[in-house]
Amino acid sequence: MRFQVESVDWTSGKHQLTKLREQVFVIEWHIPQNAEFDNRDSDAFHVLISDDKHRAIASGRITPDGEIGRIAVLHPYRTLDVYKMLFASLIKLAESACVNEVKVVCNLDSVEAHKSRGYLPEGPVFMEAGIPRQRMLCPISQFSLPMVSELH
Repeated sequence: MRFQVESVDWTSGKHQLTKLREQVFVIEWHIPQNAEFDNRDSDAFHVLISDDKHRAIASGRITPDGEIGRIAVLHPYRTLDVYKMLFASLIKLAESACVNEVKVVCNLDSVEAHKSRGYLPEGPVFMEAGIPRQRMLCPISQFSLPMVSELH
């Protein structure tokens, strides 16, 4: 199957991004809608992956300060290849915006695994949608694919 990867801003991609993220986070993961959508979407750089029938199957965002998040992939497409395409595009956007470090937010269970991949904890543990989370930081030059099953 062939995929189309494109960078979109919130204004032009809002409809597709919202529909995809509602399907993954609100319906599948039961994340409250008011926790899923925040004021960072309008300033973030977004990546949208579509299938050969132009249906949105994956998305992610990177904020101007380098935080990667809102990784939404429809269940049938949760393959390493799709995640690699998504993260490679997000890193390319970060590099073009002169971002030197990237951040991911992970569940506490995966902090040690992220450390083994070169990420360092940044700041205290915090709650997001009722889930304890930790922000992890990595120089963009040392970026490696995080544990995608643990991200939001």
